[in-house]
Amino acid sequence: MKKLNILIVDDEERLLEELNEFLGNKNFTVYKATKPSIALRVIEDKKIDIVILDIKLPEMSGIEVLKIIKKEQPDAEVIMVSGHGDMSTVIEAMRCGATDYFQKPFRLLDINNAILRTKRFIFLNRELKDSREDVSILSKKLMQNIGVQILGNSAAVNNLISMMTKVAKTENTSVLVLGESGTGKELVAHGIHYLSKRNKQTFYSVNCSAVPESLFESEFFGHKKGAFTGATEDKDGWFEIADKGSLFLDEISDMPLMQQAKLLRVLEERKVNKVGSRVSRSVDVRVIAASNKNLESMALENKFRLDLFHRLSIFVIEIPPLRERREDIPILLDYYMRFYAKQMGNKVKSIDKSVIEDLSNYNFPGNIRELKNMLERAVILCDGEVLTSKHFRLFTSEGTNTANESAALPYNGSFDLDENIKSLIIRALDKCNNNKSKAAELLNITWQALDRRIKKLGIE
Repeated sequence: MKKLNILIVDDEERLLEELNEFLGNKNFTVYKATKPSIALRVIEDKKIDIVILDIKLPEMSGIEVLKIIKKEQPDAEVIMVSGHGDMSTVIEAMRCGATDYFQKPFRLLDINNAILRTKRFIFLNRELKDSREDVSILSKKLMQNIGVQILGNSAAVNNLISMMTKVAKTENTSVLVLGESGTGKELVAHGIHYLSKRNKQTFYSVNCSAVPESLFESEFFGHKKGAFTGATEDKDGWFEIADKGSLFLDEISDMPLMQQAKLLRVLEERKVNKVGSRVSRSVDVRVIAASNKNLESMALENKFRLDLFHRLSIFVIEIPPLRERREDIPILLDYYMRFYAKQMGNKVKSIDKSVIEDLSNYNFPGNIRELKNMLERAVILCDGEVLTSKHFRLFTSEGTNTANESAALPYNGSFDLDENIKSLIIRALDKCNNNKSKAAELLNITWQALDRRIKKLGIE
């Protein structure tokens, strides 16, 4: 941790030397000034963290010095000291940016405690500043490359971005992104790629549940002409396409066990063999996998290879569901309201406050994907400038929140996500007399997405 630089400005030589010796022994770097002109030269030359500043000084008052310091080094924290208890001067000092005040004579212990408090505040601010810079860099890169960004000011979002930034600095580390459906796992994968040194190379995304088992090897590793019926030309596999870049494997839990072994071999050897070829080709690919299931539990039940889980989970990032970062919901609502209004040439400008409040208390089982779909539909329905309760399916015409009654996950005592989703789909189908189109609309997803989940979960 960086040592703090402390500047003491006081015209009392004895006090100056006493503070200098005391703080020097506390492992701070100390600078001394008996008058403002000396202090301001130090401010020009050095980055100062804390200033202990006397109010009564030659040349100019401590308040004037304080104003100059806050102008030249806004991040410097200033502790004022004075031999006089003039409360109006103290109030003025605080208004000008001082963080603490002591009246002479004071105990060195009190000054030390004030510095420790200020030190914690300084390092907290530095961490916050670094976090904001990470958010800014990531948002800029994502907007430039894919036109979307990670939104939110919550601690959960800041921690997520911090994790992404750290792993992006590594060259080949495999990443496993976990989170419920709709939380933005692919967006996180994109972010890791564009923050890394691979950002000029290909980012290739694969939905493992959509790859037929018979085509797995051909799609992942490529094939030679004539390798099988229909192979009329050589074809590069996804590992070759993503060479020097990143390969995102979404819904990795849906990959058949036999194919998992072949994927593991490539991850270990970093070589691929095209179907129909005996020659291996080296590939340099960072693999980012994602799942909305507990892969470790699946591995213990022999539904997923444990060795592949260990290989993929070198660095795990868990995305919190939207209900665990509710403070970000108003930000997301505002962003997507403006996004869809601009996209559709709509005159919508705001969302009714009561709607924002109600939506902030809604559980969003579909997470950000559900929120986006909800906003898109509301903007389409709105003919005015304000989105109200009548534009949202979750609300009755009287504006009463019915989310908990009709749209929240029907908790059945189990924490198994698939079981709860299955229960919700069955409930929606029952309500719509097994009409898939109406059930999909009620669930705020596409007909195709509903059909895929019905097949995946074995719903009759």
